[in-house]
Amino acid sequence: MTGYASAQHNASHASTEAESRAAASSHLGLEIRSVNSRFLDLSFRLPEELRPHEPALREIIAAHIKRGKIEVRVLIESGASAAVPDPHPRLLQRLGSVQDSVRAWLPDARPLSVADVIRLGISEQASARDWSKEVLPLAEQTLKQLLIARAREGERLASAMLDQIAQLRTLAGQAKPLVPQLVAQQRQRFMDRWQEAMALADGATLPEMAQDRALAEATAFAIRIDVAEEITRLVSHLDEIERLIKKGGEIGKRLDFLIQELHREANTMGSKSAALELTHISVDMKVLIEQLREQVQNIE
Repeated sequence: MTGYASAQHNASHASTEAESRAAASSHLGLEIRSVNSRFLDLSFRLPEELRPHEPALREIIAAHIKRGKIEVRVLIESGASAAVPDPHPRLLQRLGSVQDSVRAWLPDARPLSVADVIRLGISEQASARDWSKEVLPLAEQTLKQLLIARAREGERLASAMLDQIAQLRTLAGQAKPLVPQLVAQQRQRFMDRWQEAMALADGATLPEMAQDRALAEATAFAIRIDVAEEITRLVSHLDEIERLIKKGGEIGKRLDFLIQELHREANTMGSKSAALELTHISVDMKVLIEQLREQVQNIE
């Protein structure tokens, strides 16, 4: 299921001069995005200093989410737009030394501008703050928000699926009485043809034998087009799908299997179809089942 959540943690206290400057100008931001996928696909975009926390972040997310393409993005952002911090003299000395070394080898290199110095100073101050203790709790907080968003979408998804199930039940109800009508019509056709054949045979075949043959052909036809079992199984699968949706929990894989069975029954109905009405019903069923299949891909 799709979802988005984000949270931020501001530096509230610092024990060193570098952290004091970082506290005034930086904060930790974490975003989690989720889109639909049959399997769990995790990707992380982390600052290098937080890269060692990727396994722990992966474990936290995998414990709560079983399906979806999940992107986790962690940013250490500065508040330079609100205030421009004063570069530390040691930083200026180090930048001057680096610039001299670079220009000794590359005389045509552009000298550092004031904007470059300020940007590098902000980056140095942000990196001075150690966020390792905050990143995991912040991830858990963000994940809770994401799960709430996914739950809201799940409710909407369940409502849409129940509506599609109701439509499939209606189609099954329309198909059920068609079979006896088709059998009766075909049986009458067989009898009419055999009566015509008897008239042309001029008594060469006994009427009783002709009638028995016609009835046998009609019976064989009825067996070929009988979809009562398919309709019964289809309705049974719909009952189980509806029960699982209302129950909730981790039902995605079970729904996958049931959707495959629904598709199998609808295909069989189409292959046995002996009337245009039944063919149309089978096609409509396949469309609804395919819509259900797409929705099920989003369910854990």
